[in-house]
Amino acid sequence: MITLVLGGARSGKSIYAERLMAHRPTPITYVATLHVGDDGDLAARVARHRHRRPPEWRTVEAGRDLPELLVATPGSVLVDSLGPWVAAHGSGEPVDAAALCRALTARAGDTVVVSEEVGMGVHPSSEAGRLFRDALGSLNQAAAVVADEVLFVVAGRALRLDQAP
Repeated sequence: MITLVLGGARSGKSIYAERLMAHRPTPITYVATLHVGDDGDLAARVARHRHRRPPEWRTVEAGRDLPELLVATPGSVLVDSLGPWVAAHGSGEPVDAAALCRALTARAGDTVVVSEEVGMGVHPSSEAGRLFRDALGSLNQAAAVVADEVLFVVAGRALRLDQAP
């Protein structure tokens, strides 16, 4: 089963996705796509995320190898999140949405994918911002097509989104 959890910044999408994992078969692997570097504030935020997860969950970091990692990881997987994965590709470099979707559908275990909903915010003021918004929006649409369930999280509450006709 593939579940896509969408939401804006600070919407509660990651916490909601973590709660969904409580009902998934073990083992559970948390796939982090954000590379902190030397940003102290970001490191503290990641530490809070890590602290609230059960200690038996395995955590791995993914870069551009996310599709290959998904296929190779047994059990249930939580990917948090697609935004940093898109950003890691850099401006103008295409994201292979088809490869990610193939990997999601090829997995033997359950997968919960978190992604930022970027289509409801302010129009980006830079070309790089517009390219990122467009790439992530297209990736979200492609992931929604292969997902069994799509949820939109606002203020920690989820709305189930209907499938396209």
